Amino acid sequence: MKIGLLTIGLGRAARPSTLQIFAEHCERLGFGTLWAPEHVVLFDRYPDTRYPYSEDGAFAVPATTDWADPFICLSYVAARTTRIRLATGICLVPEHNPLVLAKVVASLDHLSGGRLALGVGIGWSSEEFAALGVPFEKRAQRTREYIDVMRKLWSEEKTTFSGEFVKFEGARLFPKPPQGANLPIIFGGESGPALRRVADYGTGWFGFNLNPEQAAAKIARLKELMRERNRNPSTVELIVSPYLQKITREDLTAYHEAGVSEVVMLCAPPENDRDLPPLLEQMARDWVEPAARLG
Repeated sequence: MKIGLLTIGLGRAARPSTLQIFAEHCERLGFGTLWAPEHVVLFDRYPDTRYPYSEDGAFAVPATTDWADPFICLSYVAARTTRIRLATGICLVPEHNPLVLAKVVASLDHLSGGRLALGVGIGWSSEEFAALGVPFEKRAQRTREYIDVMRKLWSEEKTTFSGEFVKFEGARLFPKPPQGANLPIIFGGESGPALRRVADYGTGWFGFNLNPEQAAAKIARLKELMRERNRNPSTVELIVSPYLQKITREDLTAYHEAGVSEVVMLCAPPENDRDLPPLLEQMARDWVEPAARLG
C-alpha cells in the first residue's frame, strides 16, 4: 500500500522553494503520489452552497489563501522528479473547456513520462461556477460528456463529437498522453451518485474524510454497483484520505483489508523550508514504511 500527500499548490505549499522540497524528498522517501487540489476563485462567504466536508457547511480555507493552478504546480514537480505519480485532487472538470483540458492533461502526461492521474469531481460551489459563467445545473452530465470527449481526443487520430454540451468535427490533438485513453480517471465523492459515476466510467475512487470503517462501507457499496454493471471491482483503484479524521498506524491495516491501495495524508508545510525535510522523513517512518510492509 502507498501513502500519498495532499497539499501541493495550497498555502505555503504554493511557494516554489517548498514545492521543490516536496518533489525531491517525497520521491526519495517513497511516497506514492503528490496530489494538487483545484479552485479557481474563493469567496469570503458561500451563501448558496454548503461545503460537504465540514459539520457546519463552512469552507475553512480563507479566501486570501494562495491556491495555485494544479497543472502548473504538477508540471513544476514533474520537472524535478522521475518516478513519483502526479495527480489532481481534484480537478473541477465541468468548469473547464474539455478540449483545452484534454490538451493540458495530455501535455503534462507527455512531459512527465506517463505519470499523471486525473482526479476529478463535479464541484460543490455554485458561487464559483457563477463567477466562471458555467451553469451549476447539469454539472454531473457535463462532466461525463467532457470525459468522453477527452478520452476520444487522447486516443483517436481524428475526433468528431456531437453531444449536449460539445460539438466539433475532425479535430486532431497532439501530443497524445503516453497512457492514451487509459489515463486514470479517479473520481472524488462519497455520495450515492458519486459512487455510481465511478461504477459507470471511472478507473478509480478517491474517498475523502473517511476512517477505515466508513471507507469499507463505501467500498462495499461501490463493488455492488460495479457488479451490477458487469464490471470487475478489482479494475478500480481505491484511494482514501482520512482528511480531518485522526488515524493510527494500525488503521493502515484496516484500510488495506478494505482494499485501499493508497492512503492520502495531509501535510501542512512549516513556515521555514528547512523544517520540511525532517517532517517528511518523520512521515515516511510513521506512514510510508508501515504501509509498504502491507504489500
